[in-house]
Amino acid sequence: MAENRMRPASYILCLVLPAAFLLVRTASAQPDSALNRKKLRILVISSGAGYVAGIAGLNYVWYKNTARQSFRFFNDNPEWKQMDKAGHFFSSFQLSELPARALKSCNLDDRRSNLYGALTGFLLTLPIEVMDGFSDGYGASVGDAVADAAGPAFFLAQQFGWGETRIVPKLSFHRTRYPPLRPELLGDNLAGEIVKDYNGQTFWLSFDVDKFTVFPRWLNLAVGYGAEDMVYARDRENRAAGYDPWRQYYLAVDIDLTAIRTRSRVVRSLIRVANMVRFPAPALEFSHKRVKFHPLYF
Repeated sequence: MAENRMRPASYILCLVLPAAFLLVRTASAQPDSALNRKKLRILVISSGAGYVAGIAGLNYVWYKNTARQSFRFFNDNPEWKQMDKAGHFFSSFQLSELPARALKSCNLDDRRSNLYGALTGFLLTLPIEVMDGFSDGYGASVGDAVADAAGPAFFLAQQFGWGETRIVPKLSFHRTRYPPLRPELLGDNLAGEIVKDYNGQTFWLSFDVDKFTVFPRWLNLAVGYGAEDMVYARDRENRAAGYDPWRQYYLAVDIDLTAIRTRSRVVRSLIRVANMVRFPAPALEFSHKRVKFHPLYF
């Protein structure tokens, strides 16, 4: 059993370590004397150590009560109205942009910073599919892997097309009545609900309109996607239990926190992290063939 438990971690290390080695080698070969090689090595080594520790912790916490199995695939595309796929897209995009910015801070050229950032975003999310594939009751999801790749691709497309990010994936969350009905699946506290309760999550694409036309720099327009009345993963299970899952679409205004001017790198970094969240603002909801206005929707 102990040998079997090491299999997912072994596969993950085979994916990640060559990528980290390649990054250090090729980046250090950059002829630009401005490249901060010492800072780059510290960044890669510390990030790699944190990554391995994080994967080990996730492997223990999330999968500690599941038995191991031979690697297999599982089709979960019909589940949760594809809200989980939106979550994979959001996460892999953000995990691409953040390391790309960190690499640029080492004076690595933009092209390689963006490419390695996108590769990092994919490699940070792909191991979850590897662990799912070895876990009884789960299975690796092709749909999740596609979403894991779509986030970095969306990041790269904007960098290569515009040289900057103009459309930002964001997340918002509000508590719902559903977690107490199945706390083991939907969360038994606030932190768990934020991660597990798809009924309360809304995923957004926030358009930085002022980069396309004349518009206030601090104001964005956003389109959102959500779903509700889901206590079970699949529609037929929910309907059998008396629930009627539906999709929700939103058109809303959004605040662009990066419009805040500051000379502090720490404050700028905190602002960029906070800007992953769409804060309460007016929104129109389109669902059940009707339109509903929310004065403040989170």
